[in-house]
Amino acid sequence: MQTPFGQIPVIDAHAHFFSHRFFATLAKELPESPSESDVYPTLRKRLPWEFPQTDPVRLADRWVAEMDRHGISRIVLIASVPGDEDSVAAAARAYPERIIPYFMLNPTTDEAPARTKRAFAELGVKGACLFPAMHRFHLWEARLLPIYEIVAAHGGIVFVHCGHLKVGVRDKLGLPSRFDMRFANPVDLHGVAKAFPDLPFVIPHFGCGYFRELLLVADQCANIYADTSSSNDWVRLSPYPLDLSTLFAKALDILGPDRILFGTDSSFFPRGWRKDIFDAQITVLQALKIPSSQVAQILGGNLARLLKR
Repeated sequence: MQTPFGQIPVIDAHAHFFSHRFFATLAKELPESPSESDVYPTLRKRLPWEFPQTDPVRLADRWVAEMDRHGISRIVLIASVPGDEDSVAAAARAYPERIIPYFMLNPTTDEAPARTKRAFAELGVKGACLFPAMHRFHLWEARLLPIYEIVAAHGGIVFVHCGHLKVGVRDKLGLPSRFDMRFANPVDLHGVAKAFPDLPFVIPHFGCGYFRELLLVADQCANIYADTSSSNDWVRLSPYPLDLSTLFAKALDILGPDRILFGTDSSFFPRGWRKDIFDAQITVLQALKIPSSQVAQILGGNLARLLKR
């Protein structure tokens, strides 16, 4: 992509693959609990979005066309409900040079280790997404150790949603929040990251309200990374002045340019890829006078390096 810093291969490290199965899973939680054939008619009453065909490759086509329109080289697409790893794996098989598949895992289930092994060994996923506040577990619990061991053995990445998080589509559908913030603190990663020093852990949204805690644990653990995704409007909750420029400046100070991953948190169509997020972050990097070599690391070089491990 041509940027103010020159031509840079941009890899978006955080976007969501809202497949047919994703929407069908959410629809089951609605009071009317529609049948499979009525999922989209029911959802259209509540969401003015495009809904994908049942074949996940068609959604992959949509994403790649969107990437081409914006000049994006590659993108991480996260299967955003547990059990949907086959959908995003099919998308990545169709576009192996463009789509980087991650999947959401609920590690509290008995089949979690087997599901993880299959995802990495058979489906070729590259990252496991954990959501402690949603599935109500601590990252340091012993039952997660087999998960970390499997991901590490396959050179994968652990993506951990921490902080004050919302799932916008659930809010729009009027579904109750499942989050319990007792499980949302990045500090929970400290012992785990120390025990698995070669396993990268990515915390999105600059910690999403736990920025201080992200900095503390990242300062202690060189395998903890931050992603920059979303509008980061959680800064309004900060008891002290905080904005996107401050987030970048302090993250660069503590983590350095080689542990920050650009992301947008793009998810649904027709909105598509969040160029507004990209533009806002580029503006901040320009204002901070970050060297183009470091910007190239943030915009894609760092994730490319992790994927080559």
